Amino acid sequence: MNNIPVMELHSSTENNVTITQTTCPYCGVGCGVTATVENTVIGQKVSVIGDVNHPSNYGKLCIKGNNLADTIGLQTRVLHPMLGRKVDAEHAYAYTRQQTDWDTATDLIAHKFQHYMNEYGRDSIAFYVSGQLLTEDYYVVNKLVKGYLGTANIDTNSRLCMSSAVAAHKRAFGEDLVPASYEDFEHTDMVVLVGSNTAWCHPVLYQRIMQAKEKRDLFVVVIDPRFTATCEAADLHLPILIGQDVSLFNGLLQYLYQHGHADHEFIQAHTQGLDALLDSSQPESDIENVATKTGISLEKLQLFFDKFAQTKKVMTLFSMGVNQSSRGVDKANSIINAHLLTGKIGKLGAAPFSMTGQPNAMGGREVGGLANMLAAHMDLDNVQHQQLVQGFWNSPTIATQVGLKAVDLFEAVESGKIKAIWIMATNPVVSLPNADQVKRALDKCEFVVVSDICKDTDTTQYADVLLPALGWGEKDGTVTNSERRISRQRAFLDAPEQAKADWWAVSQVAKKLGFHGFDFENSYDIFKEHAQLSAYQNAEISQRSKTETFRYFNLQGLTELSLDEYNELEPVQWPVFQKNQTDNSYAQLFANGQFSHADGKAKFIATTAIDPVNQTDSEYPLILNTGRIRDQWHTMTRTGLSANLSSHKAEPFCEIHPNDALKYGLKEGELVEIKSAWGNCVLRAVVSDSIRRGQIFAPIHWNDQFASDARIGKVVNPVVDAISGEPEFKHTPVMIQPFYTQWQGVFYVRESFEHMVKSPIENTVWWTKIQTAKAVRYELADRRRFTQTTEHLKELLPFEDESFEWLNLEDQTAHISHSVVLQDGQLIASLYIAPKALLPDRDWVASLFKRERLSAMHRKALLAGQAMSMGNNEGALVCSCFKVGKNRIIETIKEKNISNEKQVTACLKAGGNCGSCLPEIRGLIKACQAEAAE
Repeated sequence: MNNIPVMELHSSTENNVTITQTTCPYCGVGCGVTATVENTVIGQKVSVIGDVNHPSNYGKLCIKGNNLADTIGLQTRVLHPMLGRKVDAEHAYAYTRQQTDWDTATDLIAHKFQHYMNEYGRDSIAFYVSGQLLTEDYYVVNKLVKGYLGTANIDTNSRLCMSSAVAAHKRAFGEDLVPASYEDFEHTDMVVLVGSNTAWCHPVLYQRIMQAKEKRDLFVVVIDPRFTATCEAADLHLPILIGQDVSLFNGLLQYLYQHGHADHEFIQAHTQGLDALLDSSQPESDIENVATKTGISLEKLQLFFDKFAQTKKVMTLFSMGVNQSSRGVDKANSIINAHLLTGKIGKLGAAPFSMTGQPNAMGGREVGGLANMLAAHMDLDNVQHQQLVQGFWNSPTIATQVGLKAVDLFEAVESGKIKAIWIMATNPVVSLPNADQVKRALDKCEFVVVSDICKDTDTTQYADVLLPALGWGEKDGTVTNSERRISRQRAFLDAPEQAKADWWAVSQVAKKLGFHGFDFENSYDIFKEHAQLSAYQNAEISQRSKTETFRYFNLQGLTELSLDEYNELEPVQWPVFQKNQTDNSYAQLFANGQFSHADGKAKFIATTAIDPVNQTDSEYPLILNTGRIRDQWHTMTRTGLSANLSSHKAEPFCEIHPNDALKYGLKEGELVEIKSAWGNCVLRAVVSDSIRRGQIFAPIHWNDQFASDARIGKVVNPVVDAISGEPEFKHTPVMIQPFYTQWQGVFYVRESFEHMVKSPIENTVWWTKIQTAKAVRYELADRRRFTQTTEHLKELLPFEDESFEWLNLEDQTAHISHSVVLQDGQLIASLYIAPKALLPDRDWVASLFKRERLSAMHRKALLAGQAMSMGNNEGALVCSCFKVGKNRIIETIKEKNISNEKQVTACLKAGGNCGSCLPEIRGLIKACQAEAAE
């Protein structure tokens, strides 16, 4: 509900226990969470559960949210300002990193920025920020850059996930608007999920859709090149060829128009541009032609078109599979066009819905976080908007030209056009396409500032100044989720050491540059100014004809909040025109047919279907598609710390069709090398018929802290959408081949001893790191012959003093070597080198690190590399919450003749907590049923 009452305290302390309502820092669903901090004699104990009163999730959390408490330790944190690069670059300015204080660090930043502006101009400075920032951080940095430094060279990692949707919204609606709410998914009759593995990437919203499907006749369509977890419960899966979304939705539009399903009354009263769109989409007027171009069967296309035509209330959710494309803006507009043609917009249960990836991507859009935007949904190239923002800020200058977008920005860094860059809360050396180019750029850049919570990331090593930021649980401010809902993210932990809020760090530098307007005392001061700017010369919808600056983004009702009211702010959807706004009138925007273009009408956008850029050829015959997995987040700097989150998909992998695996000589579970014109990486092969022939899929998460050679960003091409600048993460031509090694193995070391073996590990040809409950596991491979590994084993296990007890077993002829290290009866390390089929069960070995002492039987089993009883072999983990594996689920399904996932939950608890594994359980049930039917 849209209400802002002052309710009970959202943070309370009793009996050394503090309970705080805050917001999850992961995906764009924006779930509310309740964090409990208990002060004990051995320190603070933190637990996190869902907030049952938050309207985005009503207490539900996914597996990542449920394990938030695992990720807030200080073991990887940067806690003091640091000067000097960690790496030895080839430049005279490279030096050893030293601890310093905030005053010295901000003095240096201000001095360097002033020097570069004087010598090379304002555009020699750039910022690259993140959807991980709170709105208040985002606002202050954009105010400094665009209103005081006078450049628009500030972009955000949100460019990589939703900038195509932003451009599409502005073209169609006149403003960047998601016109619906999560509630709409409970009232619709048809949900179309386009380019979204919602079950894994936005699990809580997916479960909400599934619950609605259980209660009513809800038809679910998934449009995705792969058969993903989201497809398991779908009524229809359309396995589209990568890049052909415009063909599909142009075909849908032509079909709707030809068969009398256009809402001519709505079109006449509230839209423009239909004739041009009908002309541009004429090639898709033949459904057989659409079937050929999209690779979807004629039967499935006909069913989809008929269902969309005959269903009054349709919600079309689109995400990264649409946005991350060289044609992402046209793809999004082709979806919006179909809704405008049929009037399926502005009504409960009917709308196009862009699902953002990050927790505050929407908040960043509100404050003009992208290089082509001004704050408060105003346009950077609009002179009136420039004057309005500059006048409100009373700033000395204002950016008047669009700045460099992410890919172009780092190319400008490498060329020397950008002399200084400040990177905040993001890891572009991993996340950007052609990622090694970003490495080269930062290595060459004269002055790099990085604000982060992690000391060692692929990006922080290039920092000349490394600033300690606040992490989740320490930050205080607001975020806005995908349904335009503003929520408070409240601090429940003290700031560690010298860590500071990003807005504070930016304000310090701004003041040292001599700028006024940055005397903020807290996030409340910033939020009020942000709200006031949103309402400044911005009329309500009923008065829109009186102003040329009408915008739906308007927080007028929040401009007079007191500090207490801000602290107790309930989740609220914008626009907020009045204080204590309690009705739900703006949950569905455009209900009155009023859009944000000057004439109040929406625009059909003519979209032409063309083939993707960079088609395959004989050298690079396959298409690489990238995306997320269920239990990890972005570049793993946070989720990689959790043993629970590291167990579902433990290693970097790529999926490939069985026929392609046979063609290229690849085997399940073996290492493969993927190469493109931009780079290469090494991953574990997963052979699966869930992916089409000619395509491979790899996740985006692994970085150089967790694997030797798995940064998929190195391989991804840097082609971008000409309008949005969003990169093409879904279509890179690649080749694939086996990655040959002499041996493979698995190595475990107790956490407290990991520092002793890290360097030797990194000398192996290939490795990947997995966090377990008490130890760190490394999967290893090397090209040295097995007979030459003796010295290498000693490097890996440097436990030489008399307190360590060694157990060894070696068989050169069988290529087997087992080494176990104990101390006072406790397991310290174990190393197994053997043929893949003879390596031990990983979960069993990890479990032995939890024991205080090992029995004689455990020692024998450990040395043998085989558990005393394999009867409890769970197999690959499915349910991370209750640690239930694939083998046990299959055995239970067959034994009890199970037909639905609820029965599995009743027997094994699997799926009974966060629900993230339910799609996978459904898939196992279907597989067992198919096997029984043969």
